[in-house]
Amino acid sequence: MATRQPLAVQAYEIIHEKIITMAIKPGEHVDEKALVEELGIGRTPIREALLRLASDRLVESRPNKGFVVKPLTLQDVKAMFEALNILEIGACTLTLNQDVRGCINVMKDAQRLVKQSIEKNDVIGLVKSNHSFHMHFARCSGNEYIVGALNEVRNEVNRLAYLSFAGVRDLSRDLKNHYRTVIREHELIIKHLEQRNLKDLKDTVRTHIRTFQKRILNYLAS
Repeated sequence: MATRQPLAVQAYEIIHEKIITMAIKPGEHVDEKALVEELGIGRTPIREALLRLASDRLVESRPNKGFVVKPLTLQDVKAMFEALNILEIGACTLTLNQDVRGCINVMKDAQRLVKQSIEKNDVIGLVKSNHSFHMHFARCSGNEYIVGALNEVRNEVNRLAYLSFAGVRDLSRDLKNHYRTVIREHELIIKHLEQRNLKDLKDTVRTHIRTFQKRILNYLAS
């Protein structure tokens, strides 16, 4: 029988999804009382979840206002892509100093979920499985500071990713352009890890970030 998650973990996952999907919008006050009533979870687990979300930099604590969802500005988007380039390309060298066989297996599992989400037109599933793929890659580095930093940056990435796909009615059609490229790049990342090819791994990761950046810039311009 499956073990139930602690209430604070349940609250975290529900509020996290509300932030990623913009059900609670950037800059919006998080109504703790309303969440207690909606989720049927006590105030203490809700507060623990919000403190964890604050450590993820998805919410901010404001004097006399409680928690507010962190705003998304153009400067934030610029800084996010700068951080992605530094952290993920930097992680490549560390990764190839590790035994990556276990990481590769879970990356392949995440890649299968990415494809399934596209086939099912499951936008939030797509965002979550893509996040898992990249966080498994980060863990290949064996450096918890890089893992933590990338998790923080990719929480912001997830909000933008959801926005850029929320209006797409058929993800399988979108696969014919943007996501066909993304899946191919994911598979190349796995291939270069398996072959321990540092140059091609860095080149592919750099290209992969540019692929996403192009989609976001096109979305923001539309």
